[in-house]
Amino acid sequence: MAITVADIRREVKEKNVTFLRLMFSDILGVMKNVEIPATDEQLDKVLSNKAMFDGSSIEGFVRINESDMYLYPDLDTWTVFPWGDENGAVAGLICDIYTAEGEPFAGDPRGNLKKALRHMEKVGYKSFNLGPEPEFFLFKLDEQGNPTLEVNDKGGYFDLAPTDLADNTRREIVNVLTQMGFEVEASHHEVAVGQHEIDFKYADVLKACDNIQIFKLVVKTIARKHGLYATFMAKPKYGIAGSGMHCNMSLFDENGNNAFFDVNDPHGMQLSEDAYYFLGGLMKHAYSYTAIINPTVNSYKRLVPGYEAPVYIAWAGRNRSPLIRVPASRGMGTRLELRSVDPMANPYLALAVLLESGLDGIENKIEAPAPVETNIYAMTAEERREAGIIDLPSTLHNALKALQEDKVVKEALGDHIYYNFLEAKRMEWASYATFVSQWEIDNYLDIY
Repeated sequence: MAITVADIRREVKEKNVTFLRLMFSDILGVMKNVEIPATDEQLDKVLSNKAMFDGSSIEGFVRINESDMYLYPDLDTWTVFPWGDENGAVAGLICDIYTAEGEPFAGDPRGNLKKALRHMEKVGYKSFNLGPEPEFFLFKLDEQGNPTLEVNDKGGYFDLAPTDLADNTRREIVNVLTQMGFEVEASHHEVAVGQHEIDFKYADVLKACDNIQIFKLVVKTIARKHGLYATFMAKPKYGIAGSGMHCNMSLFDENGNNAFFDVNDPHGMQLSEDAYYFLGGLMKHAYSYTAIINPTVNSYKRLVPGYEAPVYIAWAGRNRSPLIRVPASRGMGTRLELRSVDPMANPYLALAVLLESGLDGIENKIEAPAPVETNIYAMTAEERREAGIIDLPSTLHNALKALQEDKVVKEALGDHIYYNFLEAKRMEWASYATFVSQWEIDNYLDIY
């Protein structure tokens, strides 16, 4: 049921909300906020879409002479954070960004995802569902409160206390998320030491992306409370698995049916024709949208053989070595799982390019290649070539070059976001390319 202005005003009084966070994301996916006192006067301003901020200070937004921007709150994102104090509670609203002229801002990642959803509706679908699986690491803090790379456990996949020493932290994260309305399905220790995963139920893609951003905020906040630092960095430590964010995706039609399911599939996988075409689009554009779903220099330290992360562009049913797999669930649970996304990605941009890539497959009837059910990691380079399997980009630099060549992915971002993202990432790569690392010192200094 939709949240109304009256609901918000009532909860402000009943729950003693004294401050309100107006939250939004920059193009890199970093959550920002303007915090205001929850007085009647300020609440009136927020709920009438008159709250303003300086957009020139935000990565990828506008120049200083265009700085005045408006925050339009989405009332359905209203939440009261369960960590108030004697001074009262803090609540939050996720906002869309509008220009001073009252137009949707082209550089707003959330608004850009809404644009992709409008295209989806024109093609004939009602909703696009996302079930994300973000992983994260918990590290100890030093005496000054700064994060270290020292993990607080020696646990492995599905381990529990005493090996997994972070179960209390995870448990409190789950309790807080549940209080905030998340439907948490599972939480467990992941493969690497210090690595964890909490899975929450799928939702309409816009809500799911909002949930990812709130999830990150909750995880970091509760970790700090326990003297730990949570990071969603893709590969924070050498020699162990990195963190991914598998994305389970499905389209639904106007009648509420899963458009990816067809019990009469002649290929025997119970996938619909549209599912195969959507898959074909995801496969065709995979090399190009990698820059968006793996957006940092560090992302590519995860996408290497030997650590469970996908490296090759292929798809399969139960085989977990390809880029995309089709989980076993059918009927309403039929979905495609893209395994290369990492949690450093801006979820709004990532899902916009994935949706548009899939829609391109449907609109242009792009055939998916044959599935690969053998372990790709065990195949030779020649065997992969014969099977038509290519590698994902090996660096951010290569991914950015591919992005520039793909019209569908560029249009999914829009000119403003595309050019600002590209410029920011070119600068990131240039900085990395000129940095002399300790590895280079160790390997070259006393030899040459």
